[in-house]
Amino acid sequence: MKNAALHIAKPWLILFGGVLLFVLLAQFLNFRIDLTEENRYSLHPATEEVLSQITEPLHVDILLVSEDLPGGMRRLQKSIEETVRTFNAYSPEKITFSYFDPLSIEADLQEEFILSLTQYGINPTNLSVNKPTGLQTQLIFPGILVSNEEYETGALILKGERGMSPDQTLNQSIENLEFELSNAIRQLISPESSSIAMIMGHGEMGSDEGYGMVEALDGDFELFKVPLEQAKTPADLAGFEMIFIQGPKEAFTEREIYLLDQYVMGGGNLVVLLDGVAVDIENAGGEGTLGMPVDVGLDQLLFRYGIRVNKDLIQDLNFGYIPVMGGNFGDQQQMVSLPWPFYILAGRMQEHAITKGLDVVEFRFASSLDTVKADGVTKTPLIFSSDLSRILQAPVRVAFADMEQEPDVKQFGLRNLPLAYLLEGEFTSLYKNRFLPEGFAKADFKESGKGKVVVVGDGDVFQALTNLEDGTPLALGEDPFSQTTFANKLFLKNLAQYLADPEGIIASRTRSFQIRPLNKAKIAQQKAFWQGLNVLAPVIVLVIFGGLVWWIRKNKYSRRIN
Repeated sequence: MKNAALHIAKPWLILFGGVLLFVLLAQFLNFRIDLTEENRYSLHPATEEVLSQITEPLHVDILLVSEDLPGGMRRLQKSIEETVRTFNAYSPEKITFSYFDPLSIEADLQEEFILSLTQYGINPTNLSVNKPTGLQTQLIFPGILVSNEEYETGALILKGERGMSPDQTLNQSIENLEFELSNAIRQLISPESSSIAMIMGHGEMGSDEGYGMVEALDGDFELFKVPLEQAKTPADLAGFEMIFIQGPKEAFTEREIYLLDQYVMGGGNLVVLLDGVAVDIENAGGEGTLGMPVDVGLDQLLFRYGIRVNKDLIQDLNFGYIPVMGGNFGDQQQMVSLPWPFYILAGRMQEHAITKGLDVVEFRFASSLDTVKADGVTKTPLIFSSDLSRILQAPVRVAFADMEQEPDVKQFGLRNLPLAYLLEGEFTSLYKNRFLPEGFAKADFKESGKGKVVVVGDGDVFQALTNLEDGTPLALGEDPFSQTTFANKLFLKNLAQYLADPEGIIASRTRSFQIRPLNKAKIAQQKAFWQGLNVLAPVIVLVIFGGLVWWIRKNKYSRRIN
């Protein structure tokens, strides 16, 4: 009797012991297996590094909330949730999430809260939804807020390039979720560390005095205005993570060029925003003015590094507008928006960590760029003009009157002109096999070095425009004329992050998820077949299996009886 009881209890004891062992092992072993083809549930090593630095619980508010989100938006919403769960699995501290609708706030506080979201770039979007009563629009906030006990930051997660289909925009937004969330967490837990030098003394930065850059990079980098003439040796610049030269108007001295050259040879990151042609837009009325070539002494340096800023201007039929006085209405002067092909709305981007997924970047009076031979240097174009562009050699006539007639499309026969270049690799010094400027020791000279150089043929691309009413600088990328915000600010932020750490979390922006849309025509043709297969086939299989078991048992036990 005892043996029979033991025989019956043995399988249950083994099952219970196995479950108990599994539970105990789960407390000590933590692992995940990503079986997806594109590693959707795996994180970039740099993201894992950021998560390892979390020392307190974090909370993510998902603002993409609505009762009737269409399928694509629900997929994005679900992807945000899955990304937070994945982050929580890798984080030493808990990362929780909840859904929060900004429109649920009391009316007297709602406007102030929505305005606060714009500081993180989270602007409300009108979404059209098909309902039984017809097409209706609703306001959504495609963003997230990340907070700890003291601070909060946020990020916009619905981003895409102009010209993309809705499916492509959603897919690219999902691809960038890891970067957006990890970057928000990094801003929350990491203090400012890297420093940026904005060179002064040559008419740089224009009317905004660097406000556009300072406002855009605040919280990520410390920015300093540096008079280059006061630097004595290359060591004085070595402490800066990167150096920006923004639209200089006056020439650099030989010693200043040497300092910049040796900064790059020492592994520095140099960003040069250079105008090939100088234009005084205030004189463009009436008979107009001439844009004349400008040389500030950096041409030889850039040529040695493998690139040349040409003495010309690009016009593009994918253009912006410029306000001009169009006469009087009564006793009031009327301002009208004039099509202005010198203002390029560039929406064609390289599949690079800096520019992937960027919306339109505005360039104002951009010059073309050419690459030249430079051994050891890799040259990557980042942003391009449209398919309808042309180049005007200096001197260039710049006159509002020229825009009174519709442009002749036949004259715009160039396409995909590079507007910005990234140079990486082993650079050779401009002063190799040359005499050094007076005051510098030959022993400290570096004839080559690994650095990074970015060249843009527009000195104003990171300069903020001003408010039309009070003249105060606007946020970088905001256009007071068209009431549009361009992606200049995001371009700058991505550029700075890449230069500071190209293998950091910015590298996660290169992830790619393939869109696998269903064939709608095939669905319509084979709808009944697949419905029957999914509904009836399981039932038929169960009936056949059950009948087979019944038949086997019947034969087995009927033989024993006989």
